[in-house]
Amino acid sequence: MSSRPQRAGRAAAARGAGARREPAARAPRGGGLGAHAERLRSLVEPVVESAGYDLEGLDVSRAGRRSVLRVVVDSDDGVDLDAVAELSRAISGALDGAESDGAFGAEAYTLEVTSPGVDRPLREPRHWRRNVGRLVSVPVAEQTVVGRITAADIPVEAGELGVEMDVAGAPRRIRYAELGPGRVQIEFDRPAGAGSDGAAADGAEAGVTEPEEEA
Repeated sequence: MSSRPQRAGRAAAARGAGARREPAARAPRGGGLGAHAERLRSLVEPVVESAGYDLEGLDVSRAGRRSVLRVVVDSDDGVDLDAVAELSRAISGALDGAESDGAFGAEAYTLEVTSPGVDRPLREPRHWRRNVGRLVSVPVAEQTVVGRITAADIPVEAGELGVEMDVAGAPRRIRYAELGPGRVQIEFDRPAGAGSDGAAADGAEAGVTEPEEEA
């Protein structure tokens, strides 16, 4: 994760002549945090996509007198530290340009650029593709299926794409339209290559769980 403090113009000027002014991400005039986040997304998303990454999340939160802009990015090849640093500089430049155009007010931000953690729900086909080999738990209809993803973006039924999972030693294909939010299961002894015979940590085992009936 890269964290870059973004200082307001007055603070930079107070350091004296010749001080290097850092890029500033500032709150828009009017509107709440929701509207603010949408305006920031319109600036940040084109920068992220032009660099070949997907914008997986953008969040604005308070941290004392300063606010934090957290940008989550990902790609099929992952995101390394060099890419995070480059994206952080590019996003800072875009925000600085918007500030120069008068699009934002006078509130300073701290910019954080990071990749998704394992707790990120799997909702999009690209999320499943990027987690092939992982053990996941996912609601399917009225069941909870736990198994290892062995393939993604494959034909399942009537031309619809989905995933193949190893569930209790048996392959099962499920359409993307049937999958609820998947959750990656933490494994301490996940095998190299993430084959279907890997053991799960925390007591997680491949299988199908039916919902309990109310008494």
